[in-house]
Amino acid sequence: MPLIDVDGAALHYRLDGPADAPVVMLANSLGTTLGLWESQMADLLRHFRVLRYDMRGQGGSPMTHAPFDVARLAEDALALIDVLALPRVHFCGLSLGGVVGQWLGARAPQRLGKLALCNTAATLGPRSSWDARIEAVERGGMSAIAGMVLERWFTPEFRRRDAGAVERVRRMLLAATPEYYALACGAARDADQRNGAAEVRAPTLVVAGTHDRATPPSEGRWLAQQIAGARYVELDAAHLSNIEAAAAFNACLLEFLTT
Repeated sequence: MPLIDVDGAALHYRLDGPADAPVVMLANSLGTTLGLWESQMADLLRHFRVLRYDMRGQGGSPMTHAPFDVARLAEDALALIDVLALPRVHFCGLSLGGVVGQWLGARAPQRLGKLALCNTAATLGPRSSWDARIEAVERGGMSAIAGMVLERWFTPEFRRRDAGAVERVRRMLLAATPEYYALACGAARDADQRNGAAEVRAPTLVVAGTHDRATPPSEGRWLAQQIAGARYVELDAAHLSNIEAAAAFNACLLEFLTT
């Protein structure tokens, strides 16, 4: 399991694909691991080298006890790029990973080729809902919130159609460390990229899910309107559109990255 020390944290990562191909870096959502992107790997590897990683305290990245926020998570991503000696990457972030992408697009666009912001928003919902989730996890562990999260992440029809995919994500959530998850919920709760959205300078694709209750299409459209030249795509999915609408997600992402 490859780990790299970056600014006080050990980050678990995978770098797959030909060494001479352009790099796509994938940043996943709260409470999940780099395995979230399995449905994208075969298509991406035909064109790119793919860098996946677990944010600090998540998946194979050990827990750190210092508080952190979106700026810290974005600086971790930059530090990982630096340690791997990658001068520039395309960046695709989903949900919290997309908030990290917004930060990078506004503050470090010179490190990015293209930027895909998927099922994300400049702010991630009311503070009260995050405080309630933090309290639930602190009292009852990850099982206290896993069912509610999955209901928001997938449509009822998809949960019936592909129970195996939903179960794989459930296992990721249940394996998360409650202490980390609570800290990461605080980072998501406090994230606010509204003032920086118009400062994003990388060529940008915004992907939303029609049935996404966590980051509704209105939030994606707002982001696309703020970012000069951004393209907006809406898929027939809820929050994890890269899983629920994998074929359409892959097609629009590849078309954006390769043209």
